[in-house]
Formats: sequence, C-alpha cells, structure tokens
Amino acid sequence: MNVLVFGATGYIGSHLVPLLAERGHRVRAAARRLEVLQARPWAGIETVAADALRPDTLPAALAGVDAAYYLVHSMGAGRGFARLDHEAARNFRDAAAAAGVKRIIYLGGPRPQGPISEHLASRLATGETLRAGPVPVTELRAGLIVGPGSAGFEVIRDLVNHLPVMITPRWVRNRTRPIALDDLLAYLVGVLEHPETAGQVYDVAGPEVLTFRDLMAGYARVVGRPFRAIDVPFLTPRLSSLWLALVTSVPFNVARPLVEGLQTDLLPDDSAIRAVLPIPLHTYEEAVRAALERERQEPLPARWAEGALAYRGYNPDTSFYSRGETTTVPVDAPAELLWEVVRGIGGRTGYYYADTLWWLRGLLDRLVGGVGLRRGRRHPTDLRVGDTLDFWRVVALEPGRRLTLLAEMRLPGAAVLEFEVREKGPGRSELVTTARFHPNGVWGLLYWYALAPAHYFIFRRMPRAMARAAERRAAAAAAAPARDIA
Repeated sequence: MNVLVFGATGYIGSHLVPLLAERGHRVRAAARRLEVLQARPWAGIETVAADALRPDTLPAALAGVDAAYYLVHSMGAGRGFARLDHEAARNFRDAAAAAGVKRIIYLGGPRPQGPISEHLASRLATGETLRAGPVPVTELRAGLIVGPGSAGFEVIRDLVNHLPVMITPRWVRNRTRPIALDDLLAYLVGVLEHPETAGQVYDVAGPEVLTFRDLMAGYARVVGRPFRAIDVPFLTPRLSSLWLALVTSVPFNVARPLVEGLQTDLLPDDSAIRAVLPIPLHTYEEAVRAALERERQEPLPARWAEGALAYRGYNPDTSFYSRGETTTVPVDAPAELLWEVVRGIGGRTGYYYADTLWWLRGLLDRLVGGVGLRRGRRHPTDLRVGDTLDFWRVVALEPGRRLTLLAEMRLPGAAVLEFEVREKGPGRSELVTTARFHPNGVWGLLYWYALAPAHYFIFRRMPRAMARAAERRAAAAAAAPARDIA
C-alpha cells in the first residue's frame, strides 16, 4: 500500500515511518523541513517537503497515496495554535480528497471527564474537521505517551532527573492511563491493516490507571533515583507552567497547554479498539525501560536533531529538549566562499568574533580539568568527521553544506554548534547557525541561565562576522582580475 506519513519528523512519525516500511508498505515521509527528513537513516523511504498551512505544497505529497497518517499539531506555536490546527486540518482534508486518498488516520487526544483544556479541545476539533470531508478517517485518541520526545514523558524525566525534592501542584493526583510508544505504534499500524476501522474513533490506553505522582515515582524507580515530593495546593495552571519552564527544559509554549490538559482525570476507554486489535500491552515501567533503550540504540544522525541521544553525550539524564537559538544571516558572497569561512573556524583562525571571550572560556575549561583550546585543529582548512577542533569534535559533515560540532569541554550538559550554508542565487548565500544546549540536571539549568546573556550576544554576532569574512573574500576575488589586467 502507498502510505504517506505527514508529520514524519515528530517523535511518533519518526518511529512510524521505518515500522511501516518493515511491514512492506511503500512509504512517503512528509514534513516542513526536508533537510531534517533527509538526515534520517532511512533506506528506501521517499521524502518530500510539505506544510499543511501552505496548500500549494500538499498535492505533490498526496499524489498516488492510498492512506495518509496525519500527525501534526501547532501546540508549540503558542497562542492561536487552535486556529492554526483547524486551518491545517481543513487544508489537508480537502487536498486528500482531491488526490483520491482512500483513508486518513489521525492521532488525537482524549476527551476528559471534566473541564477540557484548549489543547485537548483543539485535538478533538481537528478530528471533527478531518471527518467533515469525504475521505474516511480513523481517529486514535491517546493520552500520555511514554516515549522519547513526548512532552508529558519529558516533563516527568526532567523533574526526576533535575530535582532532589519536587514541589508538586494539585494536578499530580489526577489519574491517567499512559500508553507505551511501542503499543501506540502497533495500534497505528494495525488500524491501517484492518479496513473495518475506517471511519471509526477509538480510545487507546495502557493497562494501568496511575496518578502523575505514580508516574514520577515509577520513573525514579527505573533509573534508580530518589523521589521526594511536597504538595503545594496554590500552584495555578499558569504558575505550574512557568515553574515547569524554569526547572525543566520543556519550552513554556509546550508546558502551558500540557499542564492545562492535566487538570482532570484522563481515563480513556479502550474496549472498542481491544475488540479489533487485542495486542499485548506494556506496563508503565516496561515502557520507560523501552524508551531509554530505544534512545541508546539510535544511530548518529547526519545533523543535530532535538532529543537525539548522540548529541546529548549518550546520557539519558541530559534533557531531551534544548535551550539556545538559530540565527540566519544573508551573505553577499557565493556559497563556496562562505563554506571556506565555515570550515576554517577554530584553531589559529579563531571564531571570527569575540576571540578573547572564547580564549577565556577555554582557560576556564582548563582550570576545571577540561581540554580547553590547546588541541587546535588537525589541518588549517581540511575537516573530517571525528576531528578535534579546540574543545569541539566534528560529529557530522556535509562538505559545502553543513558542519556539526559537539562540545567536549566540561559542561553540566551537552552543547552543539551547527553551521549550514545555503545557496541563494548567483553570488549570494545564507548562513544558518544553530547553537543548542541540553542541560543536565539543576546545575545544567543554572549554567544556562548564568551564561544565556553572553551566549545570546556571541551567537548572534559571530554569524554576522563570518558573513563579512566571506564577503571580503568575494570582494578580493572580484578585484583580482582587474589588477591582473592592469
């Protein structure tokens, strides 16, 4: 069967794609950023760039597709995400109908017993929007998913890893039925292979009813950490969101709708799906162990990706979510000259901006037993994967396009610096610089907060200085023929 996974870079889609291929389906993976898809170690998977908020990108993604998985949402966009969710679902629904798609499979959220949050209301409304079209929709409604990248699971992991004593709000007593990522994937594949599930809505859940306090205590048991909690009844949902954003690496625009959705019990009834797919289910602690093992088995991606354990020093205690920023700078120079600047960074060349601060950071690293800047470079311009570059190591390299460096300085976490060169036309290019830090525990968060102003300053100015260096090279190259003629 020809299958489209729309939203293939998310934590569900990125695991669903290879599983569908293993079952013999011809899989097309779609996401807004094609380069992230292409960096996945997938063999025989067609990849395409598509955005549900840009209807013109959808026909090519849906062409020739028998069934399409819809796995996108706009929760991370902040306020107004519900409107974006509705618009994206409507665009996808209409494009799927026009392309002759026979089925849509949608992963949504559960309907709570009490008041409904904006996030959960939007997930339910998305399902209704998809069903308003002529293509039959199978909707699976899942609550907390136990797997790397799930916001709820990452909150639990960060809280246990970061805090020796937790201040817990009232909602930790609410109950849920967490589902293992492997079980959810089995359901998603199973409904595709059972035609009678078309047009149906199913709740999916794990075998246990647990409170969120139980979830934190269970994770602590698995990883061998102490669990101590102090209930504080005055923490409102907004204060809880701000507190989570402060003591975990989960972004506030993700934490806020997540917390709002935890204000009541989430106890889905999975009897209908069990009648069709009576798969064996994993307990919560089994799911936690599987999630940690899944991360350990991940190969090194060709570029930095949020949550990749390889870019967190293969340390599961280091936060899945990162802090940092991405800066894009236009450059009036050809891409090949900009790449010369990128590949020459470090060593005697320096970092093009604030070299004194880089030197001081290297000195501080030496004082605490790190390597500092003493390693330099193997070669002034040539780079290979595995090369040391001052207190960095080259972990991924696409000549002419991308350089990914992983910090080997002493840090309470993991740091990545990535440069991407994009050609933008004759004599023009673009430099995309990504600097990310995955904190490890409370000390990692304190380190980040202490140095955030300096990092903001350096990682915004350095790409501009690199752009100017490339432009000087372009100007010199343009002037050289004139001098030769004279």
